[in-house]
Amino acid sequence: MLNASTRQPVFFISHGGGPWPWMPEVFATTYAKLAQSLSGLLKTLPQRPQAILMVSAHWEEQVFTVQTATQPEMIYDYGGFPAHTYQIHYPSAGSPELAHQVTQLLEQNAIAVKTDERRGYDHGMFSPMQVINPAADIPVVQLSLKKGLNPQEHLGLGRALAPLRDQNILIVGSGLSYHNLRMFNAQATEPSKMFDQWLYESVVECQGGERQQRLIDWQQAPAARIAHPREEHLLPLMVAVGAAENENGARNYHESTFMGGLSVSSFVFGNTLGNT
Repeated sequence: MLNASTRQPVFFISHGGGPWPWMPEVFATTYAKLAQSLSGLLKTLPQRPQAILMVSAHWEEQVFTVQTATQPEMIYDYGGFPAHTYQIHYPSAGSPELAHQVTQLLEQNAIAVKTDERRGYDHGMFSPMQVINPAADIPVVQLSLKKGLNPQEHLGLGRALAPLRDQNILIVGSGLSYHNLRMFNAQATEPSKMFDQWLYESVVECQGGERQQRLIDWQQAPAARIAHPREEHLLPLMVAVGAAENENGARNYHESTFMGGLSVSSFVFGNTLGNT
């Protein structure tokens, strides 16, 4: 029998820009509120997770692909940052065992899946994880998005992964609630606010089929294509929602002055110590 008191919640987090946790000048200013949210994440869980499955916006494949490396390398998938940020290392172990579990679950649900033993950690994983768990002593496995970025397929992916939550696996979708690099300033104040409000209404005030349908139709949201000219940073949310489709959602991070005026949010689904 499933035990809701020990079932892990599911998170959609905003992972921030590039290697920000290794840049003290922005960590303490621009990212102070996000850092506060991420640094307290593990304390909200019903128990310490055995491992973490991370779906990052920075990995897309033709079919869903699971990272199987025992000690993944680092992928510095950013540009224009200080030299030292191309030497950083988040020394988490991978988990071939979890990767095998994920592969089995997808196959059981008739979802095509591949494995990749050479894939490293991208900054959608290691930047937030450096703040969530600086000790790096919880194994982390990454799972790709699927090219085409179909919302229904990613909701289905989350649905297939849901049983992991009862095996003490934490599922985290890592993206950004607003991601338009050409309008990452005060110009985006109003459109980001409009989209963020729609997102809150969709994932917190709705659940079940209504929530999923709103996300499938996300392009109809106010300022949708301004907030996401390309939706790879939104799709990890679909996976999180699919893994907790009939459970309550809550906003666990929000600010309206990020990067000079952006409204941005993160969300949690299911029960946490502060959200029961």
